[in-house]
Amino acid sequence: MNSVYLDQTRGIAQPQEIFDLLAAFAQKVNFPWIAYRPLTSGQETLDPLCRDLATMLNYPNEWQKRYFDMGYYKIDPIIKKIRQRIGALQWKDVYDDANTTEDERRIFDEAAMFGLRAGVTVPLHGPNGKLAMMSFAQSSSGNMSSKLLTYLELSALNFLLAIDRYETSPQVYREAPYLSEREKECLFLDL
Repeated sequence: MNSVYLDQTRGIAQPQEIFDLLAAFAQKVNFPWIAYRPLTSGQETLDPLCRDLATMLNYPNEWQKRYFDMGYYKIDPIIKKIRQRIGALQWKDVYDDANTTEDERRIFDEAAMFGLRAGVTVPLHGPNGKLAMMSFAQSSSGNMSSKLLTYLELSALNFLLAIDRYETSPQVYREAPYLSEREKECLFLDL
């Protein structure tokens, strides 16, 4: 099941194509919604204005709007938990955790109203403190087998490796930083 997805990603260079393959795999294992989000070092909350190009998700638009309009990105307990974890984190475990506040639980309750009733988030730790997260969500709640969790973890890790290969590829066009006219002059001064 997972090896087909892994095989399909070989040779794919574009992040969106890899995301689409992962979404198709996740759909086959009953997780129609996925979200990938890199976090900056020390970032404790999501930034609503900085939904950069690296963020990819197919969550319902109405839920995305609600999440940011209500400021849930400031208190999302998943973001706090993934910094301290290596393996997959089931949302129900975070919901049931005694340290999760009622406000934090409200995020899960409202997500369920938009169809995201259960989920798994895989923390993706990389070199130099790099951190990202891949979430898989579904409309039905129930126990997930350890085999399924392993498939989701491997798929998320494969996605991160593919994204890293793309970002470090010499063929990737990187936009030059913006320089003012004065900064350009300084670069060309004969010293």
